[in-house]
Amino acid sequence: MHAEFWQDRWSHNRIGFHRDAPLPLLLQHWPALDLEAGSRVFVPLCGKSLDMVWLAERGHRVLGVELSELAVRQFFEERDLLPAIHETSAGRHFVAGAYELIVGDAFALDADVLADCAAVYDRAALIALPPELRRTYAATAWHRLPSACRGLLVTLEYPQAEKSGPPFSVMADEVHALLDDDWRIDAIERRDILANELGFVADGVTALSTVVYRVVRRG
Repeated sequence: MHAEFWQDRWSHNRIGFHRDAPLPLLLQHWPALDLEAGSRVFVPLCGKSLDMVWLAERGHRVLGVELSELAVRQFFEERDLLPAIHETSAGRHFVAGAYELIVGDAFALDADVLADCAAVYDRAALIALPPELRRTYAATAWHRLPSACRGLLVTLEYPQAEKSGPPFSVMADEVHALLDDDWRIDAIERRDILANELGFVADGVTALSTVVYRVVRRG
């Protein structure tokens, strides 16, 4: 959705999308990427995700971008970290330990900001965006990541007519249409999760799967 939507969700603490533990699919599939210690991982639309903590505990440096400054400040406060803050054309950077979180627009990050990212982890960015913004996102942030960058993309698939997003359903053919020009894409797991997502059941959704893609940026 547009920036105002997410700012409102954070300001009113309507953040049901925030998980209180790292995503099990991340724990399961990330080690197979075989990244070197110290590799920098780009986490778009990061919120205050605990996935970033798990990545840092694995020895990675985390570069997140998030529209809500409130979310970023809460992330550091909840870790008892006092970040150094500076401004660039990309936005306001909060830096402490293994973390650099930018309060800014993921679509506006230029290639220089992303140049040393060895990996990308998208759990909730692509599915947070309506179709027209998904196209913009693919043509900007994903397109500007460097060659040989690799990572995981996690999506949801369900009958879109049965529920209004976000999160939106993003089917495999759309993932390929958005990213195939720049990325090699492999679906490595598709899991039926409807029974565990009571909100979707209550909304009348009849089928729901999560899909994990392994992605590698073409050189």
